[in-house]
Amino acid sequence: MKNWLKAGFALLMIAVLIIPLAACGKDKVQTVKVAEVTRSIFYAPQYVALEKGFFEDEGLKVELTTTWGGDKTMTAVLSNAADVALVGSETSIYVYAQGSNDPVINFAQLTQTDGTFLVSRNKIDNFSWDQLKGTTFLGQRTGGMPQMVGEFVLKKHGIDPKADLDLIQNIDFANIPNAFASGTGDFVQLFEPTASMFEKEGKGHIVASFGTESGHVPYTTFMAKQSYMKKNPETIEKFTRAIYKAQQWVETHSAKETAETIQSYFKDTDLGLIETVVERYKSQGSFATDPILDEEEWNNLQDIMDEAGELPKEVDHKTLVNTEVAGKVMK
Repeated sequence: MKNWLKAGFALLMIAVLIIPLAACGKDKVQTVKVAEVTRSIFYAPQYVALEKGFFEDEGLKVELTTTWGGDKTMTAVLSNAADVALVGSETSIYVYAQGSNDPVINFAQLTQTDGTFLVSRNKIDNFSWDQLKGTTFLGQRTGGMPQMVGEFVLKKHGIDPKADLDLIQNIDFANIPNAFASGTGDFVQLFEPTASMFEKEGKGHIVASFGTESGHVPYTTFMAKQSYMKKNPETIEKFTRAIYKAQQWVETHSAKETAETIQSYFKDTDLGLIETVVERYKSQGSFATDPILDEEEWNNLQDIMDEAGELPKEVDHKTLVNTEVAGKVMK
């Protein structure tokens, strides 16, 4: 009887100890609201982090919302509708230039090149950039990174976008592919998977990569308000660690494995096409393999913005970029 009582008491004590610990563990799970500027295969590592449970491993529950546009994404963060934004780093410069007393800080880079491709209506076996002169070019909207990088690359190859081309920039982002498919333009600047889809369907032919031509830039970065980062340093660190794990996973796994992992985020896209896009981005180094946004990339971004006449003011790297968190998780 005494042994039974001892055993029962021991079990009771274990239960008393375990239940509070379990409850404590649940309390530590923190929700992070993330606003992504668009839904894109370009952001594959983010979806890998979600699908592989890397955020959960860090005690985070990520609520992902697609906000469709840089201005809407930044508004979500500034209004506290989102904690973290995944958007082009140029938006943080625009906000800072307006005199914000709570600047938005870049803390983890996801993509490190432009994600667009030059698509020709006609097949060109030996493409050279001077073949664009005198043609109708369907470009991206003014002030956005695709347009700025596009013009930067054109000028790099001796082409004046305004004088040497019939440049069309008054079509909404979502309608550009349809405009080209219906006969507008000789060349168009497109994101994936549309570029590969057009090539597969015979509607166009990829002849060059703006990402390869423009070099490394902080094209898409995770950022948060300075006040949020100061209040939630552990959350930012855990979030960055999960992203770094995903970046390394994508780097060390095949395009097919990545495509299979992120397929649920692109249910209307053929798996083979997702694989093609992942391989194309991976082969040209578009996916950052670590979350550090270095000073050279930051300066390249501002050079591109300045060349396009869209840089409101030059901002020092350390003012809007935090590399300490990324450096810590990489150790």
